[in-house]
Amino acid sequence: MRVRVLVAGALAVAGLVAARFTVCDAVRVSSGSMAPTVCTGDVVVVDHLAPARGLEVGDIVTFPRPGDGAEQIKRVVATARQTVAIADAVLLVDGRRVDEPYVDLATIDGVYFGPVTVPEGGVFVMGDDRELSIDSRSFGPVPEKDVDGRLVGTLWTACPA
Repeated sequence: MRVRVLVAGALAVAGLVAARFTVCDAVRVSSGSMAPTVCTGDVVVVDHLAPARGLEVGDIVTFPRPGDGAEQIKRVVATARQTVAIADAVLLVDGRRVDEPYVDLATIDGVYFGPVTVPEGGVFVMGDDRELSIDSRSFGPVPEKDVDGRLVGTLWTACPA
């Protein structure tokens, strides 16, 4: 009886550890490219199953950066077949202005980009701190299959109040 309890306990712990790495994970953010939404030092919860259910504009996602594989956290600003451009700091998707209250347009005033069309099976991602973010403007759209998580919450924030 005692052995069964120990085995059951060990299996439960192993299951929790496996779930941590396959279902959700607490991650410390090491970049300020998503400030002020997610700041350097924030501890966020990432759901690793969410991308399989589909991605939407506005989702904050994680993925290995094309080229070097460094884990990134960015916002999806466009999905397959949408056209993305920036005109004098303003994000345009399919020619329409996108309201982004979390982006400080004054820091990127005079910036122009695109237009580019997101290929089938891809998402265009950008950091909220557009001035400092290295994102799809640099490395192109990210294949949806490479997105490995979606932010579902913040456990602790380092953002100034």
